Amino acid sequence: MRRHLSDQHIKALNYEAPFLIEKLLKDHIVDTASEGQALFDEVKKYLVLVRSDRTNIWLMHSLRIDEVWHQFILFTTEYMDFCQRFFGNYVPHSPSNAPESDNIDSTEVASFELFTLRYEEVFGCPLPSVWHDERSITTRRRVLNDGVGVLRLRDNGTNVDLLTVTGDVVLSVNDLARDALQFITQTNAFYVRELPGGLNDEEKVALVATLVECSVLRLAA
Repeated sequence: MRRHLSDQHIKALNYEAPFLIEKLLKDHIVDTASEGQALFDEVKKYLVLVRSDRTNIWLMHSLRIDEVWHQFILFTTEYMDFCQRFFGNYVPHSPSNAPESDNIDSTEVASFELFTLRYEEVFGCPLPSVWHDERSITTRRRVLNDGVGVLRLRDNGTNVDLLTVTGDVVLSVNDLARDALQFITQTNAFYVRELPGGLNDEEKVALVATLVECSVLRLAA
């Protein structure tokens, strides 16, 4: 059940963009058309939410959904028409990943928890798992490491600790994952399947998902 939505916002949610789904598949941003559609549906919901509620600054909490939003914007004519038709003006992709607010000085940045609650209130359904990037990890997923040269390893008996530059423990894992962690600390970008060592596919996915959740790694387009 959709709540607090105008007729125009409901029409925005029903908008179809087969040209975008085709590009997402062609550029290997998604594996299937249904995956692309699911992510685009969340782009539309995000835009509707931030345009229907100006009481807070609603940040973009998923890099994957944000990438699909960015890909939509690349279709300049179609995106501008979409914004004008359903929102009355252009919705910019600002550096904070939130559309600009008319009263930016008097609003506050909403937490992910508040975003989740507002999403459920507006759309009448739980926040889908696609908003959690760490849950979309597969062996085919490409990830980025912006902290190459910053993280280091430390032996801890039968375990290996992944440490920040200040010595804080990010993660402690079995020695079996040593080679994979060493590879991660030295590599800017890689596919999950490329992790070396004795980990099976399920363990590789679990390790990368944990590091994405900890913001050590981030998903590539």
